[in-house]
Amino acid sequence: MRKLILLAIVALMSLSAAAEFRWAPSVGVTYSTLRFKQDLVPIENSVGFSAGVKCEMMFPGIGFGLEYGLDYMQTGATMDLGSKLIWSSLGYGKERVYLHNLHIPFHLRFKWTRMSGLEDYVAPFVFGGPDFMILVAHSKCDAFEYPGGEFGITAGGGVEILKRWQVSAAYTWGMSYEIQTKLLDHFSGRNKFWSFNVAYYF
Repeated sequence: MRKLILLAIVALMSLSAAAEFRWAPSVGVTYSTLRFKQDLVPIENSVGFSAGVKCEMMFPGIGFGLEYGLDYMQTGATMDLGSKLIWSSLGYGKERVYLHNLHIPFHLRFKWTRMSGLEDYVAPFVFGGPDFMILVAHSKCDAFEYPGGEFGITAGGGVEILKRWQVSAAYTWGMSYEIQTKLLDHFSGRNKFWSFNVAYYF
């Protein structure tokens, strides 16, 4: 068993040493909503934005690698609390719920790198894996409680242009709850969103 563990560690270190590491500033747009299991109130999707740093570690020759990073991401939704007497009686109406998160993705990535030289100009890629969100701020809407963050699963794809620019789109399913009602036995909502991103790799 010890030999197997040592071999795994050596193999991982060898792959890491051989991997090509790059980083990139990135900006993006999010299109998000909050999903409740119950038919709570009418909910409209919301547009937000993101900005941060992405890192890419690719293993030459096989097309596989890792993507990770750290960015600020704004998500949320517009919720018509005024449509229910329980909230309209407290003065709530159509409330825009902002969620400001530190977003930490950790994705497995595959990039097509053997296309007879075409990959020097255009190289498609796909990625997927877990995302971690740490809530750092939110809009003032006292009808809700905010647990402090969430865990999600992301799948997406994009294209690399001239080995520098990467344009991508992804969808994230919130797997844990990021918002809860203070009334109605703490009904909980999950974040679900599209993200569209542009990055420039050095």
